[in-house]
Amino acid sequence: MVSGGVTERVSRRLAAILVVGYRRLAPGDELDRVIGLRAVFAELIEPLTRECGGSIFKEAGDLALGEFSDALSGMRCAAILRDAVVLKNQTLAPERRIAIRFGINLGNIIAEGGDVFGDAVNIAARLESLAGPGSICVSQAVYDEVADQFEFEDLGFKTLKNIQRPVRVWRIAGATGDWPEDVNPWHITSLDEFDNRRAIAVLPFMNFSGDPEQEFFADGITEDIISRLAGWRAFPVIARNSSFNYKGKTVDIKKVGEELGVRYVLEGSVRKSGRRVRVTMQLIRADTNHHITAERYDRDLTDLFDLQDEIAHKIAGAIEPEILKFERERIAERPPQSEDAYELYQHGMWHHYRNTRADNVEAQSYFRRALAIDAQYPQAAAALTIAVLNAGFLGWAEDAEANFGEAYELGQSAIRLDPRYPNAHYALGLVCMWTQRIDRAIAALEEAISLNPSFAAAHVMLGQMYVYVGRRAEAIELAETGIRLSPADPRLDRWLPALAGAHYQLRHYAEAVEAGRRSWTLNRNWPHGLRYVVAGLAQLGRIKDAQAALTELMQLDANLEYSASVFRRNWPNPADVDHLLDGLRKAGFE
Repeated sequence: MVSGGVTERVSRRLAAILVVGYRRLAPGDELDRVIGLRAVFAELIEPLTRECGGSIFKEAGDLALGEFSDALSGMRCAAILRDAVVLKNQTLAPERRIAIRFGINLGNIIAEGGDVFGDAVNIAARLESLAGPGSICVSQAVYDEVADQFEFEDLGFKTLKNIQRPVRVWRIAGATGDWPEDVNPWHITSLDEFDNRRAIAVLPFMNFSGDPEQEFFADGITEDIISRLAGWRAFPVIARNSSFNYKGKTVDIKKVGEELGVRYVLEGSVRKSGRRVRVTMQLIRADTNHHITAERYDRDLTDLFDLQDEIAHKIAGAIEPEILKFERERIAERPPQSEDAYELYQHGMWHHYRNTRADNVEAQSYFRRALAIDAQYPQAAAALTIAVLNAGFLGWAEDAEANFGEAYELGQSAIRLDPRYPNAHYALGLVCMWTQRIDRAIAALEEAISLNPSFAAAHVMLGQMYVYVGRRAEAIELAETGIRLSPADPRLDRWLPALAGAHYQLRHYAEAVEAGRRSWTLNRNWPHGLRYVVAGLAQLGRIKDAQAALTELMQLDANLEYSASVFRRNWPNPADVDHLLDGLRKAGFE
């Protein structure tokens, strides 16, 4: 649950990370497959991990990530799990049997709020994706710890996705189980594949303070930003070890871009003066040295950990929409040069943000073409979910209910493609908001924030859900948090009605009018804010002003019935609907 703006303290420690991938050998019925995999996790993976002294910190569909205090415990757990699945398969029909594989790494992790991040986790995940059914692949660090306990095969150095330096990989020798040699249910890697053309490197923030204590503060901010940006999964983030090779050096940004294979570089500095600290950051396009955005944060120097967390949170939240906007506009300047899924997706996003009926049709077309090329593309699946949903609730579809049904299926599909992609949960949350699945909507949006605490849009939409269920004060706090995280976001026009709705139902009519007017000023094709302007002015007794705004609203909604249907679809409390309609009727809307 997200409330009160409370942040979890970050801790760092050495740990062994075990990543377990498990899938049915035969696809079969979707529901039956999911139930079968859940049984494997509940009956085998979770209890055996616990018995071996480990703990599961993430479980996502067909992937489980566990932490152990030492490499030997992780290795023994993998071997026990493999044998347990072999025995389990002997009791199952051939089409219901499970394949399992493992990746293990030893290294420093970053723990926050029950989740674990860092290179140690990333490398373990990539090792799992290298393994075949029944195989256990480990890093050199694990091998060094347990080489006298197990027999290994040296697979040599491997280049792992988003890991800058090659990693030496070892595999446990011997039998891997009874899985058919010609059957491998992992047609793609377990974690999503990224296009390195849009990667970002976060260089170590420089300490200009002359205070050695601030060196740790600067390094901590850098590490936290890397972890938070990696949580977006919208673009690749170069690992800490590679970025920190530039620590203390005067760098040429263009050269950094070439050496690390990135388009974007984030650099920054820390400067202390008395009890004040100033943190600056600049986001730069590496190949042109073009500054995309720059920010400065002046704070009182109190608790270093809390301050570090706050600033990293704000920087990560500000950077993501800037990069995506820049990519969108860069690609939209030219026609599609090829049937490239990423370029088609970005063309679709450009049309999506124009927010007209014709552009919605174009956006859907681009997203569908991207998925036709790459059916495993979660970004395109999530974007198509939202586009299909928008066409339904904005009256752009012939059969709105059919759109809602398709959007719900698409949202679930996006999560299956990548259970750790925050925007997939966000997209499903939006669909559930419009289809009266209130608890599911709240859970999906909370999961999006859990996966990425800097997800501005998820904060706002969770606030919107809280408006609907009567938690108005929390809704205002969440909406304001999201807007602070991304104050220039292109979706701001769609976020402000969350604030307007909360204030209106609290009888803060002047604040509702202000937020609604800001939304309407930003986007004349988005009527939701304007409804609060009309109703709020009428409740304040400013009937002439309300009627002037009503004239504009009626160009998008000729009669009250459409607005009423929107309210009834989203607001579960009839008294809240009556309060909204009362304001519109006082303005003369019938």
